[in-house]
Amino acid sequence: MPDQRPRLLVTAGPTHEPIDAVRYIANRSSGRVGVEIARAALRSGWEVTLALGPTPLITRAEQVTDSIETTYGDTQTPARRFQLIRFRTTEDLRTILTQSAPNNDILIMAAAVADFRPVGDAHRPEGKMRRDPSGVTLRLEATPDLVAECVCRRESGADGGPNLIVAFALEPANGLLEAASAKLKRKGADLIVANPLETMDAESINATLVSPRGVEASTNGELSKSAFGDWLIGELGRKLGR
Repeated sequence: MPDQRPRLLVTAGPTHEPIDAVRYIANRSSGRVGVEIARAALRSGWEVTLALGPTPLITRAEQVTDSIETTYGDTQTPARRFQLIRFRTTEDLRTILTQSAPNNDILIMAAAVADFRPVGDAHRPEGKMRRDPSGVTLRLEATPDLVAECVCRRESGADGGPNLIVAFALEPANGLLEAASAKLKRKGADLIVANPLETMDAESINATLVSPRGVEASTNGELSKSAFGDWLIGELGRKLGR
């Protein structure tokens, strides 16, 4: 049985791209959706690694595994099937993915990676920039497409898995599926979870699972983020035949 247990790597939360020692570029992601996906996978008896960005939502691994009951007949407690890894920047997460993604059956990229970061270390003062009445100009560069890099590594055959790579698309409700499908094609992932921008501040999520063939499944209305985690893990488990 242990060798048949699905292995999941899920990323969650924002990245912080430093401007100076105290300022950074980020977004409003709390990481809650990714944490709930991890908890749902643990409830299903999976082995789970959660790569979590700089969010106060979770400060230690026990907060994820707390109150999750052991699956009937399972000899491993949820705490023994779980690993928490923290990251701060896009490069931190890039390293985690390079090292850990090939060892998992499924990668779910729920992390909200910043699209831009200040150019080069030479443009990041070690201390704190002082207020300048004339303002300041920041030179930004695009961050690497981490999902596309994972797809390329898998297709090269050098690292093996994961078998399923799942991306997320947070887009305006108007044109959501079109934008998600275009993002899926651009990144080369196997599946993408399309959810509207309002998800970021809401207690619930109304999501659609899209593949290159089109819509695979939908929550058919709003679910709590915890219930969404169970729904997504159920859908992915069926695709793995588990």
